[in-house]
Amino acid sequence: MKIHEYQGKDLLQKFNVPVPAGGVAETPAQARQVAESLERGPFVVKAQIHAGGRGKGGGIKPAATPMEVEKAADQVIGMTLVTPQTGPEGRLVQKVLVEQAQVIVKEYYLGIVVDRGLGRPVIMMSSAGGMEIEEVAARTPELIIKEAVDPAVGLLPYQTRNLAFGVGLPAEHLRAASGFITNLFNLFVSLDCSLAEINPLVLTASGELLALDAKINLDDNALFRHHDLASLEDPEEMDPLEHEAKKHHLNYIRLNGNVGAMVNGAGLAMATMDLIKAAGAEPANFLDVGGGASAEMVANGFRIILSDSRVKGVLINIFGGILRCDRLAEGVIQAVKEVQVNVPVIIRLEGTNVDEGRRILDESGLTFTVAKDMQDAARKVAALVQ
Repeated sequence: MKIHEYQGKDLLQKFNVPVPAGGVAETPAQARQVAESLERGPFVVKAQIHAGGRGKGGGIKPAATPMEVEKAADQVIGMTLVTPQTGPEGRLVQKVLVEQAQVIVKEYYLGIVVDRGLGRPVIMMSSAGGMEIEEVAARTPELIIKEAVDPAVGLLPYQTRNLAFGVGLPAEHLRAASGFITNLFNLFVSLDCSLAEINPLVLTASGELLALDAKINLDDNALFRHHDLASLEDPEEMDPLEHEAKKHHLNYIRLNGNVGAMVNGAGLAMATMDLIKAAGAEPANFLDVGGGASAEMVANGFRIILSDSRVKGVLINIFGGILRCDRLAEGVIQAVKEVQVNVPVIIRLEGTNVDEGRRILDESGLTFTVAKDMQDAARKVAALVQ
């Protein structure tokens, strides 16, 4: 689960990670009030969306006075901000973060992720702060210092020193840097994060280390342990269909193609998308209804697929194990009765109660195209959408 920068900084402060003074605002007048509440200027006004590259798109503006903050917020709030991470459609800005501007001596990168290969959290630090870490890794990988943390032992002091020394931090700031890294790691572990990224981490003219930006992603699978954090999710930043699917406990990701796919099992879903592409079409979504899906869940998944105006055909590919084929058939029929279907539907069924499932579909009075196998299903739907 992604959260906004201002929410991430609130969490950082709870773990004693220093951030610039500031506050969030939803209107230009509120932005001015935030600026007036701060001890001094100048200020910076930052668009709050779930995407990087905001500065390049005009979503970060400097301001010398509270009046200028109000004008800058008026320009940013309500704009559709397009960045390399939003896609051409952009994101509507509904909030801004107003902070005290900083006199920066040096920028660094600091991030923590889980390395799936090592099975451990890995802390990365670089002297090339302010740049995309992927760009640094591609062009100058030697600038990235890494420390893998053994979960059984925890983060050790020598590891934080290795990171700070490795990026060339002045000796007088090593103690502060060690505390900064340790506190960020404590946040990462305590809140079950999948990503904790500070880019840039800055050394200011007054000798402070500050998190000038904050990108915190929380592991959805661990939110049952953090009910207070679940409320940080912003539905306005989610794709509407993905948000609807989440409410029905469906694994749905919207893509850019024209073939809607409903499958039970993530591996089967990936294989189905590969076959759709191999047949010359493009998948419009990833949708795994899961092994234990009910007829209602199948109906909701089908309805969500058809809510995408780009979908010109639907491929249902089910291997009946826990999810029996007759239950799937009932769900599809229920959905078709609720939603007007004006695109072809291809169904491939195999597994538990497959004959019963096919009988239910045959006797429904509805029009479906039944495929003999996965490849046949992909070819049929690709031919129909083209």
